[in-house]
Amino acid sequence: MKIAVPRESAEGETRVALTPQIAGQLVADGHEVLVQSGAGVASSNTDEAYREAGATVVPDAATGYSQADMVLRVGKPSDEEVEMLRDGTILIGTLGTLAHPDLAARLAKRGVTAISMDAIPRITRAQSMDTLSSQATVGGYKAVLIAAERLPKFFPLLTTAAGTIRPARGIVMGAGVAGLMAIGTAKRLGAVVEATDVRPVVKEQVQSLGGTFIEVEMTPEEKAAAETAGGYATEMSDDYKRRQAALIAERVKDADFIITTALIPGRPAPRLVTDEMVASMKPGSVIVDMAAEMGGNVEGTEAGKEVVRHGVTIIGITNLPATMPGSATQMYAKNLQTLIKHLVGDGTTATIDFDDEITKGATITHGGKVVHEATAKALGIEPPAAPAPAAAAPAQPSTDADATASAESKDA
Repeated sequence: MKIAVPRESAEGETRVALTPQIAGQLVADGHEVLVQSGAGVASSNTDEAYREAGATVVPDAATGYSQADMVLRVGKPSDEEVEMLRDGTILIGTLGTLAHPDLAARLAKRGVTAISMDAIPRITRAQSMDTLSSQATVGGYKAVLIAAERLPKFFPLLTTAAGTIRPARGIVMGAGVAGLMAIGTAKRLGAVVEATDVRPVVKEQVQSLGGTFIEVEMTPEEKAAAETAGGYATEMSDDYKRRQAALIAERVKDADFIITTALIPGRPAPRLVTDEMVASMKPGSVIVDMAAEMGGNVEGTEAGKEVVRHGVTIIGITNLPATMPGSATQMYAKNLQTLIKHLVGDGTTATIDFDDEITKGATITHGGKVVHEATAKALGIEPPAAPAPAAAAPAQPSTDADATASAESKDA
């Protein structure tokens, strides 16, 4: 296949879909890799490194799109880039179609087979393709470093000639991949860490990292409903939320820093920290809200901004992995490589096999239709019955307009 890697068009995005190393391995597998000039510069991957790996560096995104059988991205394409995609092209990236279902409709209209990395099923067989987990690992780590940098005191316990300095106390809300990384990182820096999550099953994981689990009493029905079959947290009842808020409010008063990570796929982020709780914290305390892009877990969070409320700094960075593009790109590229091998198998052409749980779960559009059930529901349409397994159709020749379209615009 011809695989194109464009430069990301979203403002502030520093990652790129492939490292030179992974690009070289795809070339060794018999594919041709076309990388837009400058695509990897922000992640310290130079054009020369891609050339040395065997990839072809092309001058602009349009050149890659006009030739590609498969396009690899980190985030979703801009409106202009959607128009560059040809009928039959396979697009792989973190497309976020539950939050942006209109994108799925446009991709289906273009005849694109769109596969979204944020829809990869969380099953054992797909762990090596799970970019949500790999990028959450980066985000959880960096969130704690930011909190430590902003907090006007040490994280660890220190006994000095000037006296004893007590360790910082922190709360991590949400003990998924990002939360567990945050707990482990904060403990390594010497902080005392508590954690909360609606899923009782994560208690042992929190404790294994040295954290204390803030446990809300739950009915058997609540325990059964707290987690989806895919391992994601679910939205709990109003009664549970009240009990959780009362328990957290007592802990928040003593916290020097809070990391919030709670997200529900396709839904606004649950509100976990009220303005009243923020006001109860000590002046100089820090909150890093990792759910800022989806509305935030904290009342007062502003996406993409750092604000001070009641003397507490609330940080709403919306793309933490992009602040560590070297490691984030390395992990993301490996996830993509594994997915490509899964789609290609022993051949050289990707096959969209709807009998396969991974392929079916991650494919958003195919054959001119939205085939992902949750995305179709978000659009208010019924998903079609899964088609028979078949190789993706070859991309059709582009028009002159397609080949000359600009790829420099930002996401709408």
